[in-house]
Amino acid sequence: MSSPIRFALLCVVALALLLASLPAAAGAATVTQPLTFTTSDGAQLRAYVSGEGDLRARPLVVEFSPYAETSFAQQFAGPASFGGSFSAAYNYLIVNQRGTGLSTGVWGAEGPHDQRDVADVLAWACHQPWSDGHIGLYGFSASAIAVYNSLHLPLACVDAASLMAGTADLYRDLLYPGGISNIGPGAVVGLTVGGLLLGSAPSGVQQGESPVSQLQAGIGLATLSAEILAHPTEDSFWDARTQRPDVNRFPVLADTSFYDPEARGPFESFKLLRSRGSHLLVFGAHDGYPAGTEGPFPEFQRWFDHYLLGKGNGVERDPVVQTFVGNGSREALLSGSLTRINASDWPLPGTRWQRLYLSPARAASANSLNDGTLSASVPASRSVEAYPTLPSLPTATDPHTTAALGAGVDVVPALTQMNVVDPLSLTYTLAPFSHAVDVVGPASLDVFVAATTPLSDLHAVLADVWPNGSAFPVGQGRLRTSYPKIVASRSLTDSSGEVVQPYGDYSATAPAIPGQTREYHVEFWPIGNHFAAGHRLRLYLVGSSGFMLPGPPGLNLVSAGGVTPSRLLLPVTALSAWCAARGPGSCTAGSRPRAASPACVRGHALTIHLRAPRGQRIVAITVTLRGRRIVLHHIRRAAIVRVRLTRLPRGSFRVRIDGVTNRGERIRLTRSYHSCGSGQRTRRPGGRG
Repeated sequence: MSSPIRFALLCVVALALLLASLPAAAGAATVTQPLTFTTSDGAQLRAYVSGEGDLRARPLVVEFSPYAETSFAQQFAGPASFGGSFSAAYNYLIVNQRGTGLSTGVWGAEGPHDQRDVADVLAWACHQPWSDGHIGLYGFSASAIAVYNSLHLPLACVDAASLMAGTADLYRDLLYPGGISNIGPGAVVGLTVGGLLLGSAPSGVQQGESPVSQLQAGIGLATLSAEILAHPTEDSFWDARTQRPDVNRFPVLADTSFYDPEARGPFESFKLLRSRGSHLLVFGAHDGYPAGTEGPFPEFQRWFDHYLLGKGNGVERDPVVQTFVGNGSREALLSGSLTRINASDWPLPGTRWQRLYLSPARAASANSLNDGTLSASVPASRSVEAYPTLPSLPTATDPHTTAALGAGVDVVPALTQMNVVDPLSLTYTLAPFSHAVDVVGPASLDVFVAATTPLSDLHAVLADVWPNGSAFPVGQGRLRTSYPKIVASRSLTDSSGEVVQPYGDYSATAPAIPGQTREYHVEFWPIGNHFAAGHRLRLYLVGSSGFMLPGPPGLNLVSAGGVTPSRLLLPVTALSAWCAARGPGSCTAGSRPRAASPACVRGHALTIHLRAPRGQRIVAITVTLRGRRIVLHHIRRAAIVRVRLTRLPRGSFRVRIDGVTNRGERIRLTRSYHSCGSGQRTRRPGGRG
């Protein structure tokens, strides 16, 4: 063969190899191939792999969904520039989870079998001819939960994940927030999965699927719904549906919004995964994304392009936490009126939690049952105010679930503003801010309540009150009174040792005696709101949202001031701005950073004063210190409790004093201290009482 001919053939071969190595041409037809994977217990999982032009080996993006998709693009209602998928450089595998779509078996709400399926399918897909051995995981809502819940299992060939919404703890983050059945969102998930399962039945029969297997899946879904209602406490059923210690090392790009119905989950998951290069976006999810933005989708593509394709796009150097904070309301956020705040961690470094005490002093700003105020100091005397525990207007009092309903609900502003619930609520309002303030982070409400029924619900809403009086919900906290305890080791504390994000103990119920005053710690899901100058902050206590399964009707009696210092702990991103907006004396001591080495004074005991309400006397006191309980009897109206510190090791500790009066009323004080060891007494940096 002559040299010119040989050279021409080599050029042709080289060109063919080059073309084969390039992605399919833009606009090439999508090729989709149905697949079946058999699990270890015999379930048949239907899956669909898609690629542009052909199914040559490419990096693979995988999703596990219960919503019967047949292609990856069906998940998205993203911007036109997103094009329904990430890039033609990838192949996409969508897997119908067991018992959904055309897959056999029974769906377990991302339980153990679903988790094992995730690991097994990935191990199989990694070595298929349409995969080059590099996998990215995508998920939205249920399909994101499928990934979060499976992270304790080795996930083969995964280089990165981009997950929108989802939960780290299915009980707390969606179905039982505060220990209350969130039956509205739960029913929507069940009906959607069930409806799609029913809709796929004719297609399944045509493709040879057994009607028996489809009936089994339907019965299993109904049984699952009953099982969820049969587990109202956080037991082993829910432990199996919670994110656990991770054995993988790939980075996760988690996205949510401050108003998503699963808002809490990605924040908590990020805290578990941040050490391995994970990032957090608060750009929008179920609730959509602000006008003028493209939501998280361009960032998802950059994330996969970097970790799967090796592109040097700098995504790993982006701010670790990026947030869109609404300027005054959810509606303002969606319209594009927002403040963008970036940071290196969550909660945002530099956050200070301000103590705002509930006060009966009139604010002259609300048409509520009491029209109270929020104060930087504890009111001197105790007051008791009541409100009915009737279901409240959910589109106003549950902004997270309402956000998922779409823009249609915003057509009637009265449906999404808090003013309509004023007459059946207690309110506590601040004076107008003189300067703008950003409130971003988890919040807590420590409140003393007596209910007229053994079981009651506490539903608290934070609102941004505009100068025209419109009150927009910007955060909510929920707690069933059967759960007064917290898990201290898992609760978030600020620099002074105060619990600012309580981790409720929902493992067992502890019903209150009707009329018994107890302290409750209500967790607010992460809040993100920019309060403009002239706006007010208002706290509502109101009946639980109509989207939730209510407790029996009755009255909640809220105690404030004196020996029952009910208070809100509010996250403020810039202490100086808060002080300027609130005026002199508004910055509470507990908001400041704790000194690295608190001053110590010599001594072996500390003294705490406890006083009974007027007309009563204390008959018993229990002191709890480092798990040890001391019971004192025959106390007078004013009690002086001395707590011995001998041999107490160096470090922080909390002292809790529980008192009982002759009328059966309970009083609790909690204070934080820093011990310098060797029996020396410390100066108290902050506390309650």
